[in-house]
Amino acid sequence: MISQPVPPTLEPGPAWEVARLFPDQGDWDDTDYLVLNQMTNRFVELTDGWLEVLEMPTKSHQKMAQHLFKLLDQYSKAGDVGEVVLAPYPVRMRSGKYREPDIVFALSEHSERLGEDFADGADLVMEVISQDRERDLVRKRRDYAEAGIPEYWIVDPRDRRVFVLRLQQGAYHVHGEFGDKVRATSVLLAGFEVDVGELFAEGGI
Repeated sequence: MISQPVPPTLEPGPAWEVARLFPDQGDWDDTDYLVLNQMTNRFVELTDGWLEVLEMPTKSHQKMAQHLFKLLDQYSKAGDVGEVVLAPYPVRMRSGKYREPDIVFALSEHSERLGEDFADGADLVMEVISQDRERDLVRKRRDYAEAGIPEYWIVDPRDRRVFVLRLQQGAYHVHGEFGDKVRATSVLLAGFEVDVGELFAEGGI
């Protein structure tokens, strides 16, 4: 009888040997981050050497994000005005900072921004607020403005509102706050509208 090899005795807990293949927190660079991003199905963002592992989205979150993607994709293809990508897909804000918007859009004249592994900026991004409200309402608002992204949509399921922000002189200003019985409109994309009540119904909200 051929004896089977006996595996080494292992201690329970994290696979530290694998973790040590990557940099310590504070030491991550763009290349390290993009390699990790290709290896995981988790939402991970990078800020100046530090990784942020985000909470996994809920079903209602994903249903609303998918609805927005479908509407924007149909609009984009009908007028050949640009291209839209659904998360997970990182967007480079600058060297050392990457975010993962729920929806990323680039106009046709900026199509080179949408690379195979990440986007180098965008013309419009959308976020469906999750449990960490401060991330989307404050930090990402600041980051997207600093990256020069002209339009930012924030979908707030808790308050049943859609905010459309327009970049002016380096800061976002509210183009519109849209409730259940109205249609949210874009500044950047003429004629693009979203029925807010229908959007929340898609998410079961």
